[in-house]
Amino acid sequence: MNDPGAETAIDKAEEEIEPQFDGQSDPEPVKKDREAREKQRHDYRDPSLWWFASTGCPLLAGTFGPLANAFSVCALVRSWRVYIPPGQNENYGSRISDPAWLLAINGLSLFFALIANTALLLNMSRRLRFNIAQPISVIGFFIAGVLLLVAITVFTDSPTYHLPLDSPAAPAEAHALTAAYYFAIQAAVIYFIVTGLMALTAWGAWMKHFAGGFRLTMAQRTLMLQTMSFVVYLLLGALIFSHLEGWEYLDALYWADLTLLTIGLGSDFSPKTHAGRTLVIFFAIGGIIIIGLVIGSIRTLVLDRGKRKLSARIMEKKRLRAINSVSPRKNRIRVSRFGTMKFDNDELDPPKRRELEFNVMRKVQACAERDRKWMALSISLTAAMSLWLLGALVFFKAEYQQDWTYFQTLYFTYICLLTIGYGDFYPQSFSGKAFFVLWTLLAVPTLTILISDMSDTVVAAFSNLTMWVGTLTVLPGEHGFRASLKMAARQLSTGESAHYAKGPDDAEHDRTVVDDITERLAVHLEETEMAEAISAGEGGHTDDRDRHFYHVVLAREVRRLMHDLAADPPKKYSWQEWEYFLRLMDTEEGEDDENQANLVPEALRQASTIGRFKKGVKAKEQTWTWLGQDSPLLSYKSETEWVLERLGTTLENELQLIRLGKDGERKGPAPPVRLSELVRSGGLKSFMERREKQKSNGDV
Repeated sequence: MNDPGAETAIDKAEEEIEPQFDGQSDPEPVKKDREAREKQRHDYRDPSLWWFASTGCPLLAGTFGPLANAFSVCALVRSWRVYIPPGQNENYGSRISDPAWLLAINGLSLFFALIANTALLLNMSRRLRFNIAQPISVIGFFIAGVLLLVAITVFTDSPTYHLPLDSPAAPAEAHALTAAYYFAIQAAVIYFIVTGLMALTAWGAWMKHFAGGFRLTMAQRTLMLQTMSFVVYLLLGALIFSHLEGWEYLDALYWADLTLLTIGLGSDFSPKTHAGRTLVIFFAIGGIIIIGLVIGSIRTLVLDRGKRKLSARIMEKKRLRAINSVSPRKNRIRVSRFGTMKFDNDELDPPKRRELEFNVMRKVQACAERDRKWMALSISLTAAMSLWLLGALVFFKAEYQQDWTYFQTLYFTYICLLTIGYGDFYPQSFSGKAFFVLWTLLAVPTLTILISDMSDTVVAAFSNLTMWVGTLTVLPGEHGFRASLKMAARQLSTGESAHYAKGPDDAEHDRTVVDDITERLAVHLEETEMAEAISAGEGGHTDDRDRHFYHVVLAREVRRLMHDLAADPPKKYSWQEWEYFLRLMDTEEGEDDENQANLVPEALRQASTIGRFKKGVKAKEQTWTWLGQDSPLLSYKSETEWVLERLGTTLENELQLIRLGKDGERKGPAPPVRLSELVRSGGLKSFMERREKQKSNGDV
């Protein structure tokens, strides 16, 4: 029984789809693909400042916002002053209650900070609109910072910190500022930093430099939740152990930080009770797991996002530099600072020109990736060195009562950064302990990024050096000791041979282009099918048979590419493979198909006649193929994703053309690859003869 409602819906859908294939508009997949390519070009031109505003600022604010809230809690729950009895130091002093106005300002600051942080969390989780949440976050963090700044300024304005003059704690040597005061300073500084980050994001969105909202993936948004989880875990753990061990709460927080970050200085804070020693087993395991999650997020999310952006910027600059360096008279193109390639354009036909540019682009890719790795290492190494040297300077000032030299603080901070923790030096002052908590938490992302960058550069170079030494000594390569030694000497030399690469060989080029495509197409035929196709001859093939063959090739290539998606590192295809893929998706355009969308960039199409330089035209104004801005190698997607998406769209378009045809006939241009062409050219017969010869020789 027919359903009238369903029939109406089908007719309506057909009316919406059919104009797309009648030349009135582009198919939806093609339109989306064009929009994605335009977005990619915009991403290349997008200044790093606005990328940082839309991606880096929210990540930093989401990470450090909860940390500032934790420091505000520390500044509120303990007094800012301590009385030092005669003959004692500040660690054995007694607390002095804070004035009511100071508690009120602290509480109000924490209130506004929590509202701002909540708005930021709802903004990241897309529960609150950006234009509402962002002003709340900016204003909230700013007010929280201002309130703390006012409290700190007013409190320290009095020489006795608002103690009565007749109080025994009034003399300067009889009182001291506690860690709570220094946590308040750290919280205020972080609030102002987060305010600046959020204001930059709001300004960029308001000025239309990017769409309103955070350009974060769902996984990146979880980094804030993980940070909040760690902060809450740290605060609750300190609260529990302060009761079990009888410690001051801020001392317990300092101990918890030492424990979870596995520094273990072995100072005068360690569990003494049976309950404390039992609970620390579970407390340490849980904290280390949370830190592991945070480190994993920093490595896989922050680094990957930054790596793609940095790679895109370096790649575009190197591509333009290579284009502008072309010298037609010298037949050279500079692909790196010390590397050149032959670039003879006088006699090149379009396929050879495409292959030559492909090889140049591959070399540019390799140089850009190498530069990106070392640039990232230099940035992360600078950050780590700054954390080490400046941290040592702060401890040198904070621990003046211990008479530490600057070298001793360098030694102490180095031992802590590497989590060795000998315990021969440890902070004892209130300011030193408060800064130690902040400093060690900053070390987590800094060292995570540094270690990751070192693994891509220094560690990889050392591994390659070890393998190279092995090939020269106990593990010679398959070519023998002498060949390995000559290769190493050639690589280390500064002559032209180490940096000069030839273009494609003409004889090899003409042979491989046809043979490779023929072989790849013939693989999709069974031996009986090949034999029948050859015996039927050219006249035995119909358009219907060619069309079915094309569809089978598309479907099988899509299935094969699905396996390449899981490759790590992402698979990079050879020039022959790219020519084959581009031919599969390169639809021919006839006079009646002016509006037929083509998924292949114009310069890379089979019918392209780009083969030489135009006289009198600058290099950067020439028409380029693989070095052009539409090059698939410049895509923000992997090569497999780029090819798979377009082959899938091509197959979808083919099936739509069949559906819209009459009596099952395909409506549209002829397929780009046809079985009849393989038979007519003799390529299929040659392939079978080579296959039979290989079988007789036992190669198959």
